[in-house]
Amino acid sequence: MSLFDWFANRRKSEPVSHERQEREIADGLWSKCSECSVLTYTKDLRANQMVCPECGHHNRVFSDERIRQLIDGHSWRSLDEHLQPIDPLKFRDRKAYGDRIRETQEKTGLKDAVATGVGTLDNLPVALGVMDFRFMGGSMGSVVGEKLTRLIERGTRDRIPVIIVCASGGARMQEGMLSLMQMAKISGALERHQEAGLLYIPVLSHPTTGGVTASFAMLGDIIIAEPQATIAFAGRRVVEQTLREKLPDDFQTAEYLLTHGFVDLIVPRTQLKSTLAQLIQLHAPKSQPAHHAEPQAAGVAHVPDAFPFPTMTPD
Repeated sequence: MSLFDWFANRRKSEPVSHERQEREIADGLWSKCSECSVLTYTKDLRANQMVCPECGHHNRVFSDERIRQLIDGHSWRSLDEHLQPIDPLKFRDRKAYGDRIRETQEKTGLKDAVATGVGTLDNLPVALGVMDFRFMGGSMGSVVGEKLTRLIERGTRDRIPVIIVCASGGARMQEGMLSLMQMAKISGALERHQEAGLLYIPVLSHPTTGGVTASFAMLGDIIIAEPQATIAFAGRRVVEQTLREKLPDDFQTAEYLLTHGFVDLIVPRTQLKSTLAQLIQLHAPKSQPAHHAEPQAAGVAHVPDAFPFPTMTPD
């Protein structure tokens, strides 16, 4: 037996102390899956986009990591980073809203609950918004609404697809009606984007609820959800009390909504970038040479032919 083999065998035979194992987990070397309890090297888990390799559980990811997963390196340009919330209503619950904002900003390093910008996804230009659940549960306040509206308007102006990754508890109650108005503002910008014949894809991650679900999360040309994501307007208890009946166990999951036609696709995170790239290519506007253009009759509105579908003819 060589000296190397002797040391290798001795190291294998030495028991790993519970204290050492706990220290390694605490230091972030290992990650324990909340679903199947399997330990995975954190480095390997991140390489797999925070999806458990054993059971496929999708761990929550935040805006900076999501942008790295979807956008080609060095192509990302942030938009409207200077915008940050104020307290117009001087709202106070257990704590003043202004104090809550400052504490959350210091804790997360974020100014609000969404990051927006433009970049390329597999060399395809896109306008991307990513909601971040760390900031007050991804709640939609005035800044979130303004940043998403500006992002959509930028996509319309540049004639590029818009993708919004949703993760939110809904409208931000501390801003009252100002928060609810963001639903209409974002929806109006999306209507103009779609009238221009341009693609909009929302990606619903866990959780997507409340006023976000009731507005831009469900207004996509193609609605994508991550596996087992919770997607809802109101909570289970509220719905059951309203309907006075027991709901299925999988109610408000992405799989349940797919079965009932509320979402179009469930895409694992490891396949999301390639799927988005394929959809963008499939729905790219058709080029129309100028010499083929025909005069437009007076009073007839022009509808851009950006999404060609087969013409339906009677039998």
